Amino acid sequence: MIQTEDMEFAPRIITPENTTEDSDVEISLRPQTLHEYIGQEKVKENLAIYIEAAKRRSEPLDHVLLYGPPGLGKTTLSSIIAHELGVNLRVTTGPAIEKPGDLVSLLTSLSDNDVLFIDEIHRLSRAVEEILYPALEDRVIDIIIGKGPSARSIRMDLKPFTLIGATTRAGQLSAPLRDRFGVIQRLELYTKEQLTDIVRRSSMILGIPCTSDGAAEIAGRARGTPRIANRLLKRVRDFADVMGNGQITQEIASIALSRLDIDNLGLDGLDRRMLEMIIKGYGGGPVGLETLASAINEESVTLEDICEPFLMQLGFLGRTPRGRVATRLAYEHLGITPPEQQTAPPDDGQMSF
Repeated sequence: MIQTEDMEFAPRIITPENTTEDSDVEISLRPQTLHEYIGQEKVKENLAIYIEAAKRRSEPLDHVLLYGPPGLGKTTLSSIIAHELGVNLRVTTGPAIEKPGDLVSLLTSLSDNDVLFIDEIHRLSRAVEEILYPALEDRVIDIIIGKGPSARSIRMDLKPFTLIGATTRAGQLSAPLRDRFGVIQRLELYTKEQLTDIVRRSSMILGIPCTSDGAAEIAGRARGTPRIANRLLKRVRDFADVMGNGQITQEIASIALSRLDIDNLGLDGLDRRMLEMIIKGYGGGPVGLETLASAINEESVTLEDICEPFLMQLGFLGRTPRGRVATRLAYEHLGITPPEQQTAPPDDGQMSF
């Protein structure tokens, strides 16, 4: 069986996952306050109220769960929350906390009202989760000393703290852990206008000359994700330096992104190969995921986790109990005449393999 969590996907410039190339640039581009943060208006408004209320009562903020697709700013929001509260931020990931002792060390090192951010919190082991429950609810941890009949339990009090958990798969969180978060916020994909503002802000910080039309061209192909928009900005800059005068215009951006095989809606070669195989190879579907993956020589987990969510959001792909189906919109985007009576099937939530 293919393991989703440990699978290494082939590198794609439009992947929303964080890459080594992104790390240093993302840190420099991250806003420091809610006012600087672009997009996610409802989330910002609610967090501003919760933060102000906690500050007025001199209490720690309730534990926060942020979930949504990768690349939307969950890590950035956690640093903003800590900055707005005026406290320290400790950052770790679910897979990095291998043993209960690792979590105990983190929790006991926190100062009053500090923020502990755990990315990919759905990947915490069950043993670590068991330690986390009393810490979140009662601010205590139970430590077992010794083994066998001589073993004894010691309860340690913790300083007040706020846990911020981030996940792309909220459904994989256990119910007991999810219920211990007082603030649960979903981050949505960004609009083209919001991404245009983000690209313009990033270009000013990085010192990249960029016109409004050039920023809009990049934003329109960024799949609703700031991380992808910033990555595309860096790549388009290379074309602007070599093919132009260093300024990113709509023409330069269009040429660069076309050469990167990213079309006007943000689909790349893999997305189009997937749709074309469903349409030309299997008459528009339905076709099972494993069959489709074998036909285009890709891992099924790549198609399911990376390609499908965006294609379904655009209305290009439907899922039925019998398999994947290309919709009329997919035919039209690829310039293929759709067959008679071609309709988009409803997504009934069932998976087909």
